[in-house]
Amino acid sequence: MDALCERPRVVAVGGPTATGKTSLSVALAKAFDGEIINADSMQIYRELSVGTAKATPEEQQGIPHHLLDFLPPEQPYSVADFVSAASDLVEKITARKHLPLVVGGTGLYITSLLNGVSFAPEQNDPVIRQRLQQEAQAQGPEALYARLQAIDPAYAGKVHPNNQPRVIRALELYELTCRKMSEQQQSSRPAQPPYRSLCLCLTCRDRALLYKRIDQRVDQMVASGVLAEAELVWKNKDRYRTAAQAIGYKEFFPYFAGEQTLAECTARLKQATRQYAKRQLTWFRHQNDAVWLYIDEEDAVKRATDLVHAFLQD
Repeated sequence: MDALCERPRVVAVGGPTATGKTSLSVALAKAFDGEIINADSMQIYRELSVGTAKATPEEQQGIPHHLLDFLPPEQPYSVADFVSAASDLVEKITARKHLPLVVGGTGLYITSLLNGVSFAPEQNDPVIRQRLQQEAQAQGPEALYARLQAIDPAYAGKVHPNNQPRVIRALELYELTCRKMSEQQQSSRPAQPPYRSLCLCLTCRDRALLYKRIDQRVDQMVASGVLAEAELVWKNKDRYRTAAQAIGYKEFFPYFAGEQTLAECTARLKQATRQYAKRQLTWFRHQNDAVWLYIDEEDAVKRATDLVHAFLQD
């Protein structure tokens, strides 16, 4: 048997928020004896369930879910942490003769795992990072992003201008090592990915329908108690640093501060979520081997089931 056939098989389910990734992945897990590895960077945290649209026990339907709801909100977690833990899980799930299903909207997590990206020990300098953060506050994030575009246009093209942590990290790396982040990422990928993978991405052909689904999800989150979670994050924003920057919580901070009405904050959250969905779509569309399922045009579960069946028989 050649090396290609020996590689574990992994199915990924990605795409923008509010497209039904949870229900599809559970259906696939039931059909193919699968276990789900969460690939959402916020659903890892305990106490934060409504605002992250975490699958409820009822929605999980008894299917094993890994890397879900397991960390305290004050603990940082990186893509390197995810790839290390998820790689170990793929090996164990495969050894049980179950199918690993990697599911979530954090595209960086999914593609880093499927591509076998290795992470060198992080080189950092707190002094440089603090100076860059101060420059961002004084000059605005646009100035730092423009600097990154000049230094490393390839990486800047993948990063949203407002994603300050990633912009600062790339500039910090360059100042420390004179090495571009795009070069480091390219050299960190093996010649052959570690898995045979099928990446399914859910979306709507009609963008207006996707936005309507997002608006409905936000309304449901408010009805289900997201305010209590948002207030918890707001009161602990110095400790819950990741959550304090997350869509779903920070939009309500002006309400708790008495600066905006609940309706204004809810509208702001809908807009921020729609913008995030656009960024998710852009990320997954850059993955050339992704197979797109349009939930407004076809029976996504049936097509996904047929695709996975063919993938496992190949």
